[in-house]
Amino acid sequence: MAQSTNSSSSSRSRDLDKLLLRPGHLVASTFEPGTQLRDDLEEYVKILVVGAGGLGCELLKDLALSGFRNLEVIDMDTIEVSNLNRQFLFRLQDVGKPKAEVAAKRVMERVSGVNIVPHFCRIEDKELDFYSEFSIIVLGLDSIEARSYINAVACGFLEYDSEDNPREETMKPMVDGGTEGFKGHARVILPGMTPCFECTIWLFPPQVKFPLCTLAETPRTAAHCIEYAHLIKWDEVHSGKSFDPDNPEHMQWVYLEASKRAELFGIQGVTYSLTQGVVKNIIPAIASTNAIISAACALETLKLASGCSKTLSNYLTYNGVEGLHTKVTEFVKDKECLVCGPGILIELDTSVTLKSFIDQLEDHPKLLIAGASVTHGRNNLYMQAPPTLEELTRSNLSLPLFDLMDKSSEGIVHVTGLAGKGDKKQSCLRKLRVAFKGVGGITDTDMAGGA
Repeated sequence: MAQSTNSSSSSRSRDLDKLLLRPGHLVASTFEPGTQLRDDLEEYVKILVVGAGGLGCELLKDLALSGFRNLEVIDMDTIEVSNLNRQFLFRLQDVGKPKAEVAAKRVMERVSGVNIVPHFCRIEDKELDFYSEFSIIVLGLDSIEARSYINAVACGFLEYDSEDNPREETMKPMVDGGTEGFKGHARVILPGMTPCFECTIWLFPPQVKFPLCTLAETPRTAAHCIEYAHLIKWDEVHSGKSFDPDNPEHMQWVYLEASKRAELFGIQGVTYSLTQGVVKNIIPAIASTNAIISAACALETLKLASGCSKTLSNYLTYNGVEGLHTKVTEFVKDKECLVCGPGILIELDTSVTLKSFIDQLEDHPKLLIAGASVTHGRNNLYMQAPPTLEELTRSNLSLPLFDLMDKSSEGIVHVTGLAGKGDKKQSCLRKLRVAFKGVGGITDTDMAGGA
């Protein structure tokens, strides 16, 4: 039995050894081929996979087969029947169970020696210390908001020297993958060196919205009929009752109303699955696209961890709609980025209390952060939640921020909360450089260029 296990392990590492045990012309300057490198990857490199859906399942499998032994995965969702056609680690008996837990269990059953720790929770529920433990963060998400949050977390660990040059040892590398039907992307993010997610947020097109007048008066497509039932008819019939897209009865009601309206206007194509897709903004997922993008992400992760080759620079797109087309584009870092830059500079008097500072964040033109929680280093200065932590840190609100930051002339604080205006608020994490006037030679004149 031992001989069989050793043979299997040797076979599995055969192709990996061709990358890790031999020198090459495209390797990083720190690359030292040999069995020690392979052993170090297994023992010391710790990878976090964010998301355990279609792409996340592929990533866990590929990373486990690429020599990584210490993996963790975080996902807040449970398994649905509709997941089973592409999220290959799940079975019918798993419906209703946490995706992270089942995915971790299945990969460990199939790949000997790997240890995967699952986390069934929201990414915002984890403190910054949790994310600081990982060598590389790999994203398999389908949400712009979630990507933005993790991007801000990773960039928050980045430190700059006195000349605003990023300190390489503080970089938290990320590999981001995304799929949409037959299209996908893989990208490498080295905070401070390559553009972060926020630097290129313009790559994501705005969500399609239908004019209400079209929905109400001149529907032309099945989607128009569905949105009419969802956005207009529901409120007319269920006055004051919120629509729950995860409630099957609510979704069935919208489907039936959309079908009636489609019949009235002679429109074809309204189905229950389309109703779900339109209401939840679901884009059909293709298993082969997930596999291709995951392979690219896993390879980039291996490059980052080992230096066995130069990494992608820095954005790969894949299109399999007609034939196969891939392209690599090198985007440029935004020097004014609020997330991966040195941090937004805020000047304060030493008498400003923590509560006053938090209130100022809501009116700051570049931040607009409401309900802020504030940390400095490893200290929670004030936390909005959970209630026990809020109670423990509440007394700090009346204290000067200068005192809470150990009376330093300047320092970094991290702020989490809801950013934006009106109903467009979303979870965010921002890094701020707080400087105190009149301390260490800093004057109002020195701070003239501050935010």
